[in-house]
Amino acid sequence: MNEQQRVDQAQVKQVGKKFVKQEDNINRIKNTSSEEMIAKYFQTSYEPQAPDIKKARKRRKEDIQFHYDFAIPEDIEKIGKGKKFLIRTYGCQMNEHDTEVMAGILIEMGYEFTADTNEADIILLNTCAIRENAENKVFGEIGHLKPLKLEKPDLIIGVCGCMSQEESVVDRILKKHQHIDLIFGTHNIHRLPQLLKEALFGKEMIVEVWSKEGDIIENLPKARKGKIKAWVNIMYGCDKFCTYCIVPMTRGKERSRKPEDIIQEVRHLAAQGYQEVTLLGQNVNAYGKDFEDISYGLGDLMDDINKIDIPRVRFTTSHPRDFDDYLIEVLAKGGNLLDHIHLPVQSGSSEVLKKMNRKYTREEYLNLVKKIRKAIPNVTLTTDIIVGFPNETEEQFEETMTLMEEVGFEAAYTYIYSPREGTPAARKVDDVPEEVKKQRLHRLNALVNKQSAESMKKYKDKVVKVLVEGESKKNPDVLAGYTEKNKLVNFRGPKSSIGKIVEVEITEAKTWSLDGIIVENMVEVK
Repeated sequence: MNEQQRVDQAQVKQVGKKFVKQEDNINRIKNTSSEEMIAKYFQTSYEPQAPDIKKARKRRKEDIQFHYDFAIPEDIEKIGKGKKFLIRTYGCQMNEHDTEVMAGILIEMGYEFTADTNEADIILLNTCAIRENAENKVFGEIGHLKPLKLEKPDLIIGVCGCMSQEESVVDRILKKHQHIDLIFGTHNIHRLPQLLKEALFGKEMIVEVWSKEGDIIENLPKARKGKIKAWVNIMYGCDKFCTYCIVPMTRGKERSRKPEDIIQEVRHLAAQGYQEVTLLGQNVNAYGKDFEDISYGLGDLMDDINKIDIPRVRFTTSHPRDFDDYLIEVLAKGGNLLDHIHLPVQSGSSEVLKKMNRKYTREEYLNLVKKIRKAIPNVTLTTDIIVGFPNETEEQFEETMTLMEEVGFEAAYTYIYSPREGTPAARKVDDVPEEVKKQRLHRLNALVNKQSAESMKKYKDKVVKVLVEGESKKNPDVLAGYTEKNKLVNFRGPKSSIGKIVEVEITEAKTWSLDGIIVENMVEVK
């Protein structure tokens, strides 16, 4: 599945999907060099190749504090009254969830959401650092916003998210994009009110990026999108240090929320009528491994959530190395624990996996798949695959193709390897021509498309349960939603079924979606 196919798959236009309810900064940026600012606010000496992965590997397991006392300072509590904000989000579900938190904070400050750039008094770019293409999009948007800033000098433009944690990115903004007012990182989102106040009244560029991990702030407001599906963050950070990945440097070490806080949040969502929750983590099934006082992992958490009256529970994204037997045992219980598992493999070659520092072999991955299929016979598996890792041979790529077929993945997110500054893989000399990488991606996508189309055929003339999310983007007269196995279904039916789980008979199977008709005498499926 390539970028365009992912766009095509996301055909749901959700009805009513809109937002609902240290250190001091420098005083005079113009008298301070960008190098001095970087050194101060990243709490490290400035290095052009930073972040330094060696230093990141040696990070200390400092105690994480839990806070339940977040509040908007009284002097700025309604500072946004009569004003509007816009947040553009790039990247993963974690960024989407961070956007919900920032939107919640801004709404509590009196701001209202707008989708119109020209109406906004605050524009925040919540960025992604996973691939070069994502960074290019952000810098393109930064450039496009400059004329608007010249036209509206009081407009506040901020850059946050994972790109903000990269020293080279911040240095580039400081030197070349001085119309940016605010830069902050992934660990200090809860400081948005204070940072915004400084940006509004100081009229200086505000930079606050913590290289140390943040604490866990439990009572942050969230402006969730809609009332149907919800993200629930269960942990932060990643300790895996895959050689191609910048996330451990931008998101920090693994730190888990307390089980009781997560369970309380899920119960609250169930009481509000949400139909589905997705548990989030950069490496979600490492949940609880950092606990020192209790033995409690993702399997335990899923077992407890299995008892909550909410129809659907998913989790993403998992790492094969942490997918233990107890988690499989719990998932096999079914109920509201869905039998769709996203299990990134990245490569089918043990040699490439070793170079990626994935800490498992092809054989170990296949054995894990066998365990899962034995316990959950009807499981649907999807994955992530990187093509063109430095010096990947044709034989190693073919191993990925045969693994794709052997596992029978029903979908895959596929990418050409993108070097990220500061990672070990980016320092490798690569002898694979770009054209060869593109050809391999094309061949892989052809196989992904074939397997997806084959998997869809089995639904023809079958009745499936669909969580109706809204109107199809392509046709407002058609409703769209997803099955338990995360298959997109388009069908005609009453708008009153939006937000409910209904039965739909499939009449046509396509490569990435299903068409159907709602079952007569439709009743909500519990």
